Amino acid sequence: MKRIPDSVSKILAHGFAAILLGCVSFVSVAGTDGDAIVQTVSGVSYVSGGVGTASIDRLNTVASGFNLKLVFASKSGAYLADVRVKIADSTGRTLLDVPSEGPWFLAKLPTGNYQIIATFAGNAVRQHVSISTEKLRTVDFRWVSE
Repeated sequence: MKRIPDSVSKILAHGFAAILLGCVSFVSVAGTDGDAIVQTVSGVSYVSGGVGTASIDRLNTVASGFNLKLVFASKSGAYLADVRVKIADSTGRTLLDVPSEGPWFLAKLPTGNYQIIATFAGNAVRQHVSISTEKLRTVDFRWVSE
């Protein structure tokens, strides 16, 4: 009978080390409230948050890596969280359909034209935007009622 536990042990050890390393980097990026975690869906990276000064400061430090910033607020100026963000490209293909953890939502999109639908408390607001990879574009979304 041939013995292979050494090679299996090495594979398991390397796998376990990779998992631990991933957990360590996840914790260091997450911070205390978790809003500085950059996520990627369909090749689009995004991060959201902005509840509190510390959270806004963290998002400001990563903003240079994105080319779209969405800001959600009521007409009275109060910031809003729990906004559903849907971004579709010029062909109508949905690239993102995710909740925002706070009033700021940063995304990195390829150059092009997009339709953004932001929904808060069942009320959808649509905006069309052109995105360049060079510069951060800020788009405000406002709702009449909170």
